[in-house]
Amino acid sequence: MEQEPIPSEHLDKIKRWLGSGAINIFGLPFAGKDTHGTELGSLLDAPLLGSGDILRRSNLPPDIKAINDSGVLPPSDIFLKVFTPHLSRPEFLGKPLILSSVGRWIGEEKGIMDASKKAGHPIKAVVYLRLAEELVYKRWELSQKSGDRGQRADDDRHKLEIRINEFNTKTLPVIEEYRKMDMLIEVNSDAEKHEVMQSILARLFMDASQD
Repeated sequence: MEQEPIPSEHLDKIKRWLGSGAINIFGLPFAGKDTHGTELGSLLDAPLLGSGDILRRSNLPPDIKAINDSGVLPPSDIFLKVFTPHLSRPEFLGKPLILSSVGRWIGEEKGIMDASKKAGHPIKAVVYLRLAEELVYKRWELSQKSGDRGQRADDDRHKLEIRINEFNTKTLPVIEEYRKMDMLIEVNSDAEKHEVMQSILARLFMDASQD
């Protein structure tokens, strides 16, 4: 099926509503956070900041690196200390941001919201890409065959199980906090890529139209 073009006036309205704000994207491993975040960033002229990527590139203490590589979320104080300075990078000044899984442990959402606002990128919406766990494993198997994610320390099957458990026990409560704040956009990510993006944009357009 041919993809319908996104009306430019819809994108323009979303951009005006978003301003220099941020959109935070959550989901299970392989739900498409970076895939859809990258496309959304391209459409909205917004750089993508992923918490996982930043942690993997950071010079973490050996014990914290071991925790992160195991698939377990690092302590909140370490995460916030490592991540939040990136929000104030000068090249992001005045630009919107797309955040990928930023603040995955209950309580971190407040620190991230405060730091984002202080940096001039207040969080305007939170996207939750829903995906059944059995599909996580199917996508993992395809990724292992294609090697499209490079060598990641947390990508073997045992650690994938740990990451899923971390999401279910620690991150789902964060998502519920955003739901209570009426900031949540919940989207089925078991669909064609363009359909997922159209669903996200449609909800963002609704939010933009209500302001």
